[in-house]
Amino acid sequence: MKIVGLMSGTSYDGVDVAAAEFEVEGDTLWLRPLGHRELDYDDELRAEIGALLPPAGTTIEAVCRLDNRLGDAFAEAAAVGVELAGGADAVVSPGQTVFHWVADGRARGTLQLGAVARVAARVGVPVLSDLRSADIAAGGQGAPLVPAFDALLLDPAAGPRAALNLGGIANLTVVAPGAPVLGYDVGPANALLDAAARRFLDRPCDFDGARAAAGRVHQGLLAALLAEPYYAAPPPKSTGKELFHAGYLDRHLAAVGEPVPADDVLATLTELTARVVAAECDRHQVVEVVAAGGGVRNPTLRRRLAALGAGRWRLRGTDELGVPAQAKEAYAFALLGWLSWHGLPGALPSVTGATRAAVLGSWTPAGPARDAVPPTPPRRLRIRS
Repeated sequence: MKIVGLMSGTSYDGVDVAAAEFEVEGDTLWLRPLGHRELDYDDELRAEIGALLPPAGTTIEAVCRLDNRLGDAFAEAAAVGVELAGGADAVVSPGQTVFHWVADGRARGTLQLGAVARVAARVGVPVLSDLRSADIAAGGQGAPLVPAFDALLLDPAAGPRAALNLGGIANLTVVAPGAPVLGYDVGPANALLDAAARRFLDRPCDFDGARAAAGRVHQGLLAALLAEPYYAAPPPKSTGKELFHAGYLDRHLAAVGEPVPADDVLATLTELTARVVAAECDRHQVVEVVAAGGGVRNPTLRRRLAALGAGRWRLRGTDELGVPAQAKEAYAFALLGWLSWHGLPGALPSVTGATRAAVLGSWTPAGPARDAVPPTPPRRLRIRS
């Protein structure tokens, strides 16, 4: 079965597209990567998304317009994926998250935009969307969802291992022998770094972490940022731009009481991400961290993470396992599409805190006819070259 997975994360810089072919052999699910692409949003679309995200106010008109503009962008991305696959059976289009409603530590709702009917009309195959709502309805956080992929891919036999995604938010999945899978949002990865780059450099990001490497960590600012209560909250938990946005950074900079040079701000935010991630890896006593996401392109962040883990855990990329680091989440959503197509749950209650494992998403148009009894869930995922 060939499935195209799309992903547009909290950095809202574009769409990752991955095409995969799935084949079952016994209790093993084989994934053969068929290709991936990165399609950047244009400046106008990025600006529209940014203008709508918290803490900004918006209008229903703006939401409607953005929903359909994103639908066109995802339709184009899906068409690219179908071409990569040489024809596909389904597409997974999770949409662009614009709000994740969390109150008193519990997810109450979530909103992703991306006019899925436009995607389905473009590619002519069933499209899976709205993947988070079923888990939230079951009492879960609705995020993160990628741990289902990590749990099948990582073998914990040699000791606890972690999968780290460095997108706008840093997500961690921990697999350990004889223990339930854990997964949660750790804190900001690129979210605050990109906000600072836009504010001080008039750029979408600090390319290669070059300006952060030239700066010095401001200890007062770092201490204030590390005091964020979210870090001390136990999992399951999830977060996003609702908390870690440009206004959040502005408040902390104002509280410092003195100007902080741009390079020092970026160095401090890099240190923040590295410290928060390393602390969680140490807490779970992992022996290896397998990283993916846009943050792995930042050599300054990678060096700092490797240094903090030296002697305790090894840092490597998912490319070494056959999964392109920049497309891992898109491949993960393709897997979630395969699970949903076969009536199998895609969210892990031990990760999200849900009362039951939910089959994720809604199909447009109607999905496959379901057998009375779904197939046996795979126990492992392997990558076929």
